[in-house]
Amino acid sequence: MFIWGAPMLETNDLSLKYGQSQILHDITLTAPVGQVTCVTGTNGVGKTSLLKAIAGRHPFYSGSVTLDGTGLPSGQATLSAKAGVGYVPQGREVFAVMTVEENLETGFACLPRDQRKIPDDIYDLFPVLAEMKSRRGGDLSGGQQQQLSIARALIARPKVLLLDEPTEGIQPNIIQMIGRTIDVLRSRGDMAIILVEQNFEFAYANSDHFHIMQRGAITKSMAKSDAKRDTLLAALAL
Repeated sequence: MFIWGAPMLETNDLSLKYGQSQILHDITLTAPVGQVTCVTGTNGVGKTSLLKAIAGRHPFYSGSVTLDGTGLPSGQATLSAKAGVGYVPQGREVFAVMTVEENLETGFACLPRDQRKIPDDIYDLFPVLAEMKSRRGGDLSGGQQQQLSIARALIARPKVLLLDEPTEGIQPNIIQMIGRTIDVLRSRGDMAIILVEQNFEFAYANSDHFHIMQRGAITKSMAKSDAKRDTLLAALAL
């Protein structure tokens, strides 16, 4: 049982390098249970690199990542996923020749054998996937693939859900549906959500906290309740 608003995921002085180039500089943030923490900023400031470091897809250089009080290993994606990190990557990474159902079943890898089934609420959240179980992932539209990517990440009941640009290249009606899905997941109170998003209107409508990044560092953090829309826009323009 989680306490609403309690820290679920924390990074402390997290730094990351690609070769000799330092991409992230001492990133410290907290993602609370039942809330959406938005990381935003212009292209190339390190937002995706931050999510990859949290998800274990790239080893971090220094600092730490803690999930539900337990430290996560650096660069160990499988262990991070088993610990409760759900990752929806930019680009979706849907398996094109596999069916929708088979794509969803790839989320079973982190689960004990007796829990390897697709929960009914996945299809409640994404009815189109129930209708297209037998369709190949590559035959789905961009919006349908995004729904599949989010659903696949939810199969393992993550403690933190990382969403990397979920509205990119998506038609407006699907963007609205993704917003409603985020609201449902937030209201359950059993996970934290970290949203990387450049669509300001979507981010502002669906987030509780904002961290603005520039040149691999967080330059400003604020709760939505403490920041007016224009204030946040002005901070992003710096």
